[in-house]
Amino acid sequence: MDRALLEVRKVSVRRPGAEVLRNVDLTVGRGEIHALLGLNGSGKTSLALTLMGAAGYEPEEGRIWLDGEDITELSVTERARKGLTLAWQAPARFEGIPVADYLALGMDEPTLDRIEEALEAVALAPRAYLGRSVDSGLSGGERKRIELAAVHAMRPRLAILDEPDSGIDVLCLEDVISLVRRMADEGTSVLLITHRDEMTSVADKASLMCAGSVVSSGTPDQVRDYFARRCRPHADLLGSQPWGEGAGGAYERVVAEGVCDE
Repeated sequence: MDRALLEVRKVSVRRPGAEVLRNVDLTVGRGEIHALLGLNGSGKTSLALTLMGAAGYEPEEGRIWLDGEDITELSVTERARKGLTLAWQAPARFEGIPVADYLALGMDEPTLDRIEEALEAVALAPRAYLGRSVDSGLSGGERKRIELAAVHAMRPRLAILDEPDSGIDVLCLEDVISLVRRMADEGTSVLLITHRDEMTSVADKASLMCAGSVVSSGTPDQVRDYFARRCRPHADLLGSQPWGEGAGGAYERVVAEGVCDE
């Protein structure tokens, strides 16, 4: 069996006032689409930031390996050079930068054909968008698509997509799913972060996060069923998974009492 591309072992991260990740274990294979499912506030984005090496998300415990290399102490820039990239849930705006230039930034050898192909992959017409600026003149859905096009154009080894369907009309979810499949077909491993269980349909494997821990891993069907039976009822009762003293420890009690365990 081929060695895993990404291995996360016993990673814990503490932010001011809260332990946002708790002994996280996660493995993503080469060319694999791995869905990370969980309620809002369960720690998914914290894990994404930790994997990218963002400031303030350094593990207190545990290690992270990319293709067998320990990257736990590497900077964001060093991780990016090794082929790790993150598409943010809320894409940044870059006043005055044309879309074509923005897409070219992450490419080793930018070509117009590749830039146009990336836009077409997210259902945006190149002639209509190449000269536009990545700024407030674009809708949230357009900026999200351009962010995904930029990741696609990079051809990274591992793409972390944080809520890629966020800000995109539900009727366009098939476009997102098609892009994820295309990235995997081209050799990119994808960690697909979502709170919507229908997004797991594109995945090869899936894991479920609850209160900062990965509590279940398996086939997408297994994890989706677990989520529907054990997590959605908690969301209806408690809402999103908040951290800090104001939450009253509700989700901490859920985990401590074994509700999220098999």
